[in-house]
Amino acid sequence: MRTALFNYLFAKKNQGDFILRIEDTDQNRFVEGAEQYIVDSLNWCGIPFDEGPSSPTTKGNTLGKYGPYRQSERKHLHKKFAEDLIDSGKAYYAFDTAEKLDFHRKDHEAKGKTFIYNWHNRLKLDNSLSMMPKKFRKELIPGKITSFGF
Repeated sequence: MRTALFNYLFAKKNQGDFILRIEDTDQNRFVEGAEQYIVDSLNWCGIPFDEGPSSPTTKGNTLGKYGPYRQSERKHLHKKFAEDLIDSGKAYYAFDTAEKLDFHRKDHEAKGKTFIYNWHNRLKLDNSLSMMPKKFRKELIPGKITSFGF
């Protein structure tokens, strides 16, 4: 609520709109009813949003100026920008599985270290920076990319 209040006040101080966008891309952490709980909590605290899922401005699911409001409905926008970053050399494809990253994390912890995916170790992991071109092309099939690195 504190973050919502700060963002609401910042938007209004600068003659902007307060947009409620729902992060729903991690389906492993999906909680039934959480979106409605957020909307109800904002209403209870008197922090109205100008646009968002079922806001007065959008009248239900009709999009306002800044929709769609659920991140899962914006994947096409994110994909385009990620591809632009890759094309400009400012990002790369990452193929590390959650299991492989967990292995590295536990291995570091066993040695009393903290695992951080950064410039220091990214060439040791599975990504387009560390792979030979032939292997990279094989990995670059639709649905196999696990993430983008920046």
